Order: sequence, then structure tokens, then C-alpha cells
Amino acid sequence: MDFDKAKDFIYKNARPLDAARWHFLFEGGSRDNVLKRLAAYRNDDGGFGHALEPDCWNPDSSPIQTWAATEIIKEVGLEDSTHPIIQGILSYLASGKDFDGHTWARSIPTNNNYPHAPWWRWEPDPETSYNPTACLIGFILKYANRESALYALGCGLAKEAYRYFKAYYPLESMHTVSCFVKMYAYLKEANVRGLLDLGEYSALLHEQIRQMITYDTEKWKTDYVCKPSLFIGSKASEFYPDNRAVADYECAFIRSAQEADGTWAITWSWPEYPEEWSISKNWWKSDWIIKSVKYVKAFEA
Repeated sequence: MDFDKAKDFIYKNARPLDAARWHFLFEGGSRDNVLKRLAAYRNDDGGFGHALEPDCWNPDSSPIQTWAATEIIKEVGLEDSTHPIIQGILSYLASGKDFDGHTWARSIPTNNNYPHAPWWRWEPDPETSYNPTACLIGFILKYANRESALYALGCGLAKEAYRYFKAYYPLESMHTVSCFVKMYAYLKEANVRGLLDLGEYSALLHEQIRQMITYDTEKWKTDYVCKPSLFIGSKASEFYPDNRAVADYECAFIRSAQEADGTWAITWSWPEYPEEWSISKNWWKSDWIIKSVKYVKAFEA
């Protein structure tokens, strides 16, 4: 893996936010600078928009864009629940916006007014989706005041989500599975006891992950498939021992798949907005550089 080429691409092409993430993760940069850059995507209601998740250019707050902010909060290790960004997200989630009483909307109507990937187009959808709701539930349980109405709501929603997971197990969507893995991690981090049977939850996730990973690694070169890194961030993950060989192989794959400009291939596209997609593709390349380098460094430390 050519670290210097990856770094050069980031500093020449990345959004200020992603350049700040790179600097923080790999060069001793400031967490506060990442959070400052992240705040540029925040709206007055505390939620996030403005193409923080690069596949949707809607400036309005939405659950998926707000979820993207929670991922960066996790990446930089922000634990202070009183931080304005965390308090803003909790306020957005407590407001009832884009929430039907059980799940937050996967997509919102105003997405259709802006360039977006086909999967973020809004259409009335009677099916329940826990992407990104399961992650947002976990965020609430970790950061909300335990005496608050929002925390009580989060506890009830966690039980509902887990019932759904068991009822529809095994799930078909790798991204929904990832959300349930993250909800499980949040529950453990928050030391929430007695809410769910975490032993049973863990056992189900172990088997679900084994069923979900694409073990035909030839497909990794060209297709948008499920790799271990979607669920496993380091050798410390409890899901690593079951998937040791394929998770270790992903390190070798990442090293071999780096392109001449320091990037990794983006394996999806938007057909309807080619000009905007060319910009978002560059943003995704920066994000994938960060994730790829982070994964290799975590496994080879």
C-alpha cells in the first residue's frame, strides 16, 4: 500500500472534512478540527444534510445524513455527551422529524429535489427499514440522559428493533445487518443492562455475519459486495475469530487493489446525474482511502 500516494490524493482532492479526518487519524491532527469541519454540514434543527453522505445532495436534515455524522463522531472517539454536535443530534431525534413512532425514514421527500443516487430517491414505502434506525437507537442509548424521555423512547425502540431482527432473521441487506451490529456495539459501550439478551444477540450476529460476507473474493474486484470490514474494524472485534482468514485476506486485497493515483475503485454510480456523480465519486474516493488505510493499519498494528 502506497501511503504517500493516498495522502497526496487526499490533500489534492478531498473535502476539508475528509482532509481533517485523514490528518486526525494518521498524522496526529486535531479532533476539534474534524468536529469543526463536520459542523459545517449541520442544520439549525441539529440534524445533518448538505451531502455529508455523498450520494445525496439534499441540504435538509435527514436520518441517513445524521447517521453519517454519528459515524464520524465514533471515528474520532468523541465521548462527551454535552458536546453541541451530540446535543444537536439528540434534539433532532427527539423532535419527531422524519420519525413515524417506530423508525426514522430511510429516505425523505425532498431528496427528490436534488441530485442523488437511485437508492436515496424517495418513494412511499410500506416496508419497515432499520437502516439507519438501529444505529440511531444505539446512539440515543449511549449519549442521551438516562432520565430523559428520549432515552426511554430509545429503550422501547431497541426492543422493537431486536424483535424485528429475530422475526426476519437472517436479514438480506448487508447495510441493515451492519446497523444491527452497530446497535449491539452501542449497547455494550453504554453498559445497558437487562434491556436485551446480549448473549443471544451476539450469537445471532455471529451467524448472520458469516452468512452475509461474500467469500468469493474474485467478485470483490468488480462488484459492490459484502466484505468483512463492514462489520469488523480490528482484531479486537468479537466477530474477528470466526472470520479471521477472510478478514486478514481483506488487508492483502486492499494493498493489491490500490490504483496508481493512490485510490481504490468505486464500484457504483448514479446514471441520472453524471456531472454531480463525478464530484461525489471523488468524495467517495477520499472516504474509501481513509477507510482502507484505517483498516490495514488496524490489522497490521
